[in-house]
Amino acid sequence: MTPSTPLLTSSLRSRGLLSLPSFTKTLQRPLSTITNQLPPPPPKQWIPDLRARLGKCIIFGCTHSQITRASSVLKALSTEWKSLVAGSEGFLTGGRRGLDGRQIAWGEMDSFQHVNNVNYYRYAESARVNWITNFAVHVDPKHRQQWAELMTPKSTGLIMKSLKCDFKFPMVYPDKISVYHKLRCRPEGDPAPSNFMLDCIVLSHQHRRVAARLEEDIVVYDYKAAKKTSMPGFMMELFQQTWEMQQAEEVRARTRIWELIGEVEGLEKETWDREDAVEDLGSAGKSSA
Repeated sequence: MTPSTPLLTSSLRSRGLLSLPSFTKTLQRPLSTITNQLPPPPPKQWIPDLRARLGKCIIFGCTHSQITRASSVLKALSTEWKSLVAGSEGFLTGGRRGLDGRQIAWGEMDSFQHVNNVNYYRYAESARVNWITNFAVHVDPKHRQQWAELMTPKSTGLIMKSLKCDFKFPMVYPDKISVYHKLRCRPEGDPAPSNFMLDCIVLSHQHRRVAARLEEDIVVYDYKAAKKTSMPGFMMELFQQTWEMQQAEEVRARTRIWELIGEVEGLEKETWDREDAVEDLGSAGKSSA
């Protein structure tokens, strides 16, 4: 399905979310140029909601063309859900992934028959190490050694100051998780800051939503001097670029979600929600007639 700006605009306007003319003009610009105009957050539980609404359209009766459009939306919900759920909050997936598609082990559940709370901190830890390591391996190989040393007590490294977790619902085996991190704010200042905040989400594949949220306050530490220190220049530069990418991804993902919502609303108005709508009862309706 080709993304449609009119569908997005119509869906937002129907909810009273396009009251600002500047936002309407923004939607008409190429997505790559949109960095400061952010669509509103999607509704909660938008994935199961869209699936249920599409089901109602199909049961009511659709033409071949409408079935094709519904199938495209269902395919998008199946294949894009991670990047959309995470991206709508500015989390980068793909090349910036932390922990992707990790199978939950049966032994990670406790006597209450759900994943023990301690494991969420371990998931975040593994994802955080992968997130930092990714800069060394794939993004900034020129400073590969310096990035790698951040995870060791050799020179300049990282120390966890505080770690908090907000549990959304209990996960159980079997399930898979994907865990992503993002910078909470753009690092800036002269001298460079000596700490930074990371937000983290743990996504349940079975439920296709956030199972837990974590906040991590991390200090840049000089192990040789035994005190905190300013963020290295190479780190500052890449974090600033990452922040810009987070902002762009948030716009892209939210725009895509509202396009999908607009497509479903269009199908509803063409099927059961039109004025002359008559449900297709199939052979049962013909025999009763």
